[in-house]
Amino acid sequence: MTINSEPVVRVDHVSRWFGSVVAVSDVSFDIKPGITGLLGPNGAGKTTLLRMITGLADVSDGTVTVLDQPIRNNSALFGRIGVMSEHETVYGFMKGREFVKIMGRLRGVSDLDAAADRAIELVDLVEASHRPMGTYSRGMRQRMRLAATLVHDPDILILDEPLNGADPLQRVQFQDLMRRFAADGRTIVLSSHILEEVEQVADTVLLIVNGKLAASGGFRAIRAALDKRPYHVRVMSDSPRELAAAVVTLDSVEAVNIDPDGAIVVLSNNVRALQIELPLRAEAASIRLFGVEPMDDSLESVFGYLVDG
Repeated sequence: MTINSEPVVRVDHVSRWFGSVVAVSDVSFDIKPGITGLLGPNGAGKTTLLRMITGLADVSDGTVTVLDQPIRNNSALFGRIGVMSEHETVYGFMKGREFVKIMGRLRGVSDLDAAADRAIELVDLVEASHRPMGTYSRGMRQRMRLAATLVHDPDILILDEPLNGADPLQRVQFQDLMRRFAADGRTIVLSSHILEEVEQVADTVLLIVNGKLAASGGFRAIRAALDKRPYHVRVMSDSPRELAAAVVTLDSVEAVNIDPDGAIVVLSNNVRALQIELPLRAEAASIRLFGVEPMDDSLESVFGYLVDG
């Protein structure tokens, strides 16, 4: 199917303050169909930003529009948005299927039984759906909460830390489900501190630091934009000290350290040149290279650079 590339969510010079505390400061970005990862340290303003995007909180300045309409107090839009908050909000005595049906009723779903069955099947909890949620593991409760978020078949999903408590298999299943939704043309905003998982599933990344938008785009594009910062490259060889002495004089190398395990870590300002020069220096010194791997090609490193900066 053809997926609309027009922005679904538009945040335009938005700020939010609580007394003298500025939680979000002059943030602007567009969110298009697909999966957008919202990342940032605790207290960065992510949850406040999500609450403004969903209309649960008002802005102090700027505007937030969803599908070209103001989101605040717009009940017509609420039926098109599914929101899963970070904090767990379930009753332990309530059966999973009952919980999903109640959420469907609140969303005005007509055929509650069919909608609940479909949503529960999506999260693979059919067999547990008639048990009280107090008997669930934390990961199972998260999945049933996700089913309640999906029960009205929303076009837009806003998910705040949805993978808390999920085991590795559940996380893979969640990623597959999100990719399927994105392929259907839905818009998904995923807030998480699990950087490697966002890296694997998100088309676009928004990095929020101290209430401001630090960077946006694909994580590799963001990392490429930080070329003014040196890259760390880990090199394994049969003679680490000799290799360190051989490469430290290269123009592409700013520093070399030797790890306790015998690998050297090269701080390079030009990885492309280092890739050419490193094997030549090793060959000239009769040093065998066992492995060369970048240490900065991940969201973890990008995030660290931005937060430290």
